[in-house]
Amino acid sequence: MSSALTDLFPLPIVQAPMAGGVSVPQLAAAVCEAGGLGFLAAGYKTADGMYQEIKQLRSLTGRPFGVNVFMPQPEYADPAAVDVYAHQLAGEATWYEAELGDADSGRDDGFEAKLVVLRDNPVPVVSFHFGVPSREVVDALHRVGTFVLAAATTPDEARAVERAGADAVIAQGIEAGGHQGTHRDIPETDGSGLGLLSLIAQVRETVSIPIVAAGGIMRGSQIAGVLAAGASAAQLGTAFLATHESGANALHKRALTNPLFVRTELTRAFSGRPARGLVNRFLREHGPYAPAAYPEIHHLTSPLRKAAAKAGDAQGMALWAGQGHRMARELPAGQLVEVLAGELAAARASLTGGGVL
Repeated sequence: MSSALTDLFPLPIVQAPMAGGVSVPQLAAAVCEAGGLGFLAAGYKTADGMYQEIKQLRSLTGRPFGVNVFMPQPEYADPAAVDVYAHQLAGEATWYEAELGDADSGRDDGFEAKLVVLRDNPVPVVSFHFGVPSREVVDALHRVGTFVLAAATTPDEARAVERAGADAVIAQGIEAGGHQGTHRDIPETDGSGLGLLSLIAQVRETVSIPIVAAGGIMRGSQIAGVLAAGASAAQLGTAFLATHESGANALHKRALTNPLFVRTELTRAFSGRPARGLVNRFLREHGPYAPAAYPEIHHLTSPLRKAAAKAGDAQGMALWAGQGHRMARELPAGQLVEVLAGELAAARASLTGGGVL
């Protein structure tokens, strides 16, 4: 990675921006103070809500940090399919005594308003998910001194990130928890994504910009592995979800290591876009029938997910998690960064000493 960017954070550890209230300022600040790069998630927030969190984070740390923004989504959902799915969810609404959300609540996530805030009040790093911004957007952020990253799940998507002028690409393997950052949502390709190590190798041969590796990373030895494969840093989400500062619901945190939840799956059940979560009742019952309709399904199921959390029912929540979720450690975020750094150093020493990871 360019020295200017790596100089922002001494350790090659990036805390993934987890939307939905997980990546709170306290979490990002703790990661930054420990030497990593903490991130705020602007997704599902208003532009003002994002700005208020940026102000709060700046009051907690003077170190560089990042903000993640969702790209606007094209209108391709079949309204009839959304209506059918809403009918299917009627029983859930009755069970949780909640109304279904309005599927037509907006699809751009306040993108332009957030860009105005980020141009007028520059932050060190901005990353994008669900697509790649235009060259004009990237150039505007560069002019105010912001480094730009964007997620990619294929070599072709990484090439698009490079063409847009981004400073680095986040190579997201299929092991990653939460939403896959595919640039186009193509149902026919569900479940066919690349594993992280294979993706890193292919992206490295496709683009010349640095790579941040994301997907299932929970240990310092895995960070050493992706660095050896060609990445410049590792992005971890699920590993930080269980930390003390994480804003995740306590039920979600406990579910990561609860033996009731033995595996993860990619599902459209909660949002209409492929996202990896712990397999629970809602995912099993509704996943096979959920249409490709994001953010319509996200808006539709939002009240149900909130009602399930309020009722203490993890079986009705979106329990986003990567494939390494059973390795989660309930530690303060700063301590987790220190542990990961120690494991990384030990793995590197083992490699240079002729040992094995």
